[in-house]
Amino acid sequence: MTIRTARRRLLTLAIPAVAAALCTPAAMAQDVWPSKPIRIIVPYPAGGTTDQLARAIQHPLSEILGQPIIVENRAGAGGTVGTEAAVRSAPNGYTFVFGNSGPNALAGLVRKLSYDSLQDLRPLSTVAIVPMILAVPADSPHKTLKEFLTYAREQGSALNYGSVGPGSLSHLTGEYFNDLAKLKMQHIPYTGGAPMVVAFGSGQLHAAFVTGLDGASMRQAGRIRYLAVATPQRTDVLPGLPAVAEEVPGFSSQAWFGVLAPKGLPDDIMQRMHAALVKAIGAPDVRKMFADRNVEARSSTPAEFEKLIRDEIEQWRPVVSKADIKP
Repeated sequence: MTIRTARRRLLTLAIPAVAAALCTPAAMAQDVWPSKPIRIIVPYPAGGTTDQLARAIQHPLSEILGQPIIVENRAGAGGTVGTEAAVRSAPNGYTFVFGNSGPNALAGLVRKLSYDSLQDLRPLSTVAIVPMILAVPADSPHKTLKEFLTYAREQGSALNYGSVGPGSLSHLTGEYFNDLAKLKMQHIPYTGGAPMVVAFGSGQLHAAFVTGLDGASMRQAGRIRYLAVATPQRTDVLPGLPAVAEEVPGFSSQAWFGVLAPKGLPDDIMQRMHAALVKAIGAPDVRKMFADRNVEARSSTPAEFEKLIRDEIEQWRPVVSKADIKP
């Protein structure tokens, strides 16, 4: 065999091997991502806070990445059904979950889950920080938080409060409020923010902790009234509204919303998606939309996001234990 023939044979054998290596799913995903539509799972029904925030960044994110962003609502079990679907998805950069405090920090305190919020998902960036707001029906005779507290203590368990589901932040916030304010309001769970606020506006609830997005339409229509905000102090996000802590010392509750990916997402895709999210969250239209709905637009590093989740788990663990909250 001549040297030239030997070299030709080696090349013939090597080319398919190199091509196969370059065409592995990992290599293709990293080289050309994104090359097709990207799915963001919202683990709640359409119309609620999580859904509205996800759709707010849908268009700018699509423009930045050059691919359609598909928002898929997959509700159930307080957000854990959709979150589990994301956990089980291939970590190839084409499925993400738009998470929040409930399924990504609190649900695991209430019941055993099929996934671990911090082990099975990679936090990319927060999108928004949303204060919880104590609201009552617009026809309530109580104009101030102090008046409402006096009445609620007199009525005991005759009063109720709504939540977006068992183990959700609105549920835990209500129980925390009961404990610190020495109240006995009964919990009425719903399947998301939109159905809860509809029930609230139709007179089925005496009170609820809502977000500015969930409560905006009912408040504008004159169906509910905000009494106080659950930030530690008054906030410019809701100017003129007193803090619950002014009458109930130590009380605080805020929700976060953000994007997470299945474990195993390649680092370079994670970095590119993170950069795209930060840019989308900073878009003027997005920031205005958030501000108009009493929401703080806030991006973060993955490390900051992970710390936020860990801190929140520790904040609410004693509340779950003391109130004996179960699914």
